[in-house]
Amino acid sequence: MLNFLRPVFARLFNPIVQGLARTPVTPNMITVAGTVGVSAAALWLLPIGELFPGAFVATCFVFTDMLDGQLARIKGNSGKYGAFLDSTMDRFADAAIFGGITIWFMRTNHLLAVVSLFCLAAGLSVSYVKARAEGLGLNANVGLIERPERLIIGLTSIGLSGLGIPYVLPIGMWGLAAGTALTLYQRMRAVYVDAKSQAAVAPAAPPSAPPPPPATTPPATTPPATTPPATTPPATTPPATTPPATTPAPTPPAPTAPPASATAPGAAPSEEE
Repeated sequence: MLNFLRPVFARLFNPIVQGLARTPVTPNMITVAGTVGVSAAALWLLPIGELFPGAFVATCFVFTDMLDGQLARIKGNSGKYGAFLDSTMDRFADAAIFGGITIWFMRTNHLLAVVSLFCLAAGLSVSYVKARAEGLGLNANVGLIERPERLIIGLTSIGLSGLGIPYVLPIGMWGLAAGTALTLYQRMRAVYVDAKSQAAVAPAAPPSAPPPPPATTPPATTPPATTPPATTPPATTPPATTPPATTPAPTPPAPTAPPASATAPGAAPSEEE
């Protein structure tokens, strides 16, 4: 909600960042130093009731969260690990602030101790929901109260209470708890709607062209085995034996009667040989 103030603070801290850019100081050094300063002030001064000094010192170190980002853009030597380290250190700083004031409330007001502990747990959950949703490709960039608003409300109410202004700390804690719970609901609702819309769009998409077949490696070409052709003996067909034409035997001529000859009287006729 207060993101529009970032350019204002960027111009305000630009001279400091330009000076740090000419030194060996790295953005990661500023990130760790800021977290150590916030944690030391919150866990040392707040539990003993030094509310205004603790809130003031913690606020001064909170602004280093803007210095490291600008310095990283100038030097360009943080990368993804720098973003990861910054987010992790922010969670430590938030836990230290609300943990320190919870310890103070446990001595003075048990109900506000429970409210402060809820603010701690819900604030961490708000940050986790956004990080987890972005890791899944879903949108959770919504919410009434983000980290800058939580720190402003919490540290301002703690500091003003340390100056003796009555009722400001209970109002700030209850308001922060309600706003954080609302933000958590808004982000979870946004993730639910986005996931549902993505699930509905996927089946409704028209069937596209079938996926290309997987690349097939051409089989190794091996020379075909040469099998000698089976030699079958040629079928020997016996030659057709045509029976020789039988020439009819010549018909013997009909015997002709021998010419009658004159035989001697009394001689017998001779037979044919």
